Amino acid sequence: MTEKIYKVIEISNIKDMLNKTRNIYGNKPAYKLKINNGNYRIITHNDVRDEVNYLGTALIDMGLKNKRIAVIGENRYEWELAYLSVVCGTGIVVPLDKSLPENELEALIERSEVEAIVYSKKYEEVLTKIKYSTKNKLKHLISMDRSTNTEGIYSIKELIKEGKALVESGDNRFVDADINNEKMSIMLFTSGTTSKSKVVALSHKNICSNLMDIGSILDVTSDDTLLSVLPIHHVFECTVGFLFSLYKGAQTVFCDGLRHIVDNLNEYNVTVMACVPGIYERIFMMIRKQLEKSGKLEEVLELKKYHKNSTMEEKKVVFKMIHDMLGGNIKLFISGAAALDADIEERYRDLGLNLIQGYGLTETSPVVAICAGAEHRIGSIGKAVPSCEVKLIDVNDDGVGELVVKGPNVALGYYQDEEKTNESFKDGWFYTGDLAKIDDDGYIYIKGRKKSVIVLKNGKNIFPEEMENLVNKIEGVKESFVYGKQLSDDKDNIKINVEVVFNKDVLKNVYKAISYEDVHTALFEKIKEINSTMPKYKAIRGLTITEEPLIKTTTNKIKRQANLDAINKLGNQNFR
Repeated sequence: MTEKIYKVIEISNIKDMLNKTRNIYGNKPAYKLKINNGNYRIITHNDVRDEVNYLGTALIDMGLKNKRIAVIGENRYEWELAYLSVVCGTGIVVPLDKSLPENELEALIERSEVEAIVYSKKYEEVLTKIKYSTKNKLKHLISMDRSTNTEGIYSIKELIKEGKALVESGDNRFVDADINNEKMSIMLFTSGTTSKSKVVALSHKNICSNLMDIGSILDVTSDDTLLSVLPIHHVFECTVGFLFSLYKGAQTVFCDGLRHIVDNLNEYNVTVMACVPGIYERIFMMIRKQLEKSGKLEEVLELKKYHKNSTMEEKKVVFKMIHDMLGGNIKLFISGAAALDADIEERYRDLGLNLIQGYGLTETSPVVAICAGAEHRIGSIGKAVPSCEVKLIDVNDDGVGELVVKGPNVALGYYQDEEKTNESFKDGWFYTGDLAKIDDDGYIYIKGRKKSVIVLKNGKNIFPEEMENLVNKIEGVKESFVYGKQLSDDKDNIKINVEVVFNKDVLKNVYKAISYEDVHTALFEKIKEINSTMPKYKAIRGLTITEEPLIKTTTNKIKRQANLDAINKLGNQNFR
């Protein structure tokens, strides 16, 4: 368990968090929003808390007290305002994935029994249609973009005005609303990487215990600016980005899109960002290309060798040119939601860029562990956060077992799913489904998903994620998917196969491979080189290639069963 490094403000619920931090950070900027022609709008922490009270009061006045209200849209201030206005005194908030197709969005609206939904304009047409279905309870549509109320659709701007008038006339129904810290206040649908999505029931206690734990470990203050990048419905961005920024009195800015991340880091003087490994890999390649273009790559590589054992602060000075490419103010990069390649982590840190890895799940609000502080270890997710207890069960001869978690951040269970709840929540412990090792100092190393591990005839375990990391380092490989394939009627006769998504231009330039046959041959030669470095039982025996991206969740996790189903449809073909 990690020791607390920084003092934190004790909070019992999100409303309590807003009230206590208002007294400290009220006049500081909470959001910097781009409006038009290079102009910005600054919203202070006082402004945020006032507008939460106004909108929450208006929602109660609409008859939505103790009701379920969904929020859907891109990362923006109105999304965060709506979330807070629901959860801090109105009812239960249901964040929805903005990338869902219409049929899935409709299904989740039915399952969650929401009576209102706050949305951005992109969803107006489909939500208007869904509203008139007899299968759901949806009554109210609330637009983030409309300026005025129209027939059948409310404007969030108008509701704020109406709520302000109510509050100023003495309506304290929302302001004085009691919060039950222990009951379900947030309904989160899992991404369904291995099965149908489940509904995770989270409480204020779950979220706030996690905010305090994160705050006690990470050096984030009211002087920091956080860039919001990941889909905000996801608990990683929602807790570590949005809510944590408000808790620490920091400023939030919103990314203009994945292609603009580096521009935004510079534009807003960003100091902290929480993101997925794929983004950090992309940023690193951008840095490398710029160094190659300027002719300074060899110089930097030599400096890296010389300063390998220098402190992070010393490295920041030595590699100032690289830090300046990212705005010159980066204090902390947090990687989560998927496994971070140890090589990428090391390369960042060798340049004095403080990239750390965290680990968590929707069911743990989400953070279980963070590898922060002076004793950073490459490849580890760190130790459990202060309020969390972790252990391994069913440990094999290699010291690998399933990671289970206990603490106030562990969810109440799966809503209306007693069977799944009983499977995963046992005697106060949450069974993560992730396989891990824990060293003598308490540092945790994730090996892979329990459901995705491939068990060979000799009893050996293959962790696809580890193999994929090796394959992904082959020049020209965008991503890969490792799986076990049964070679005969003997169900135990399994050999390792991989599907590779390749970059056509790189394969043409580096390997002179143009046809699919040539690409297959070139990549398989590289895979043979990987095979030569490992035991024979781990060797990859089959290769399928494609230019089509793998099927993934919105946080870039591979949907293993969906990809396996797609491969099985091909039979024994080498190309897809």
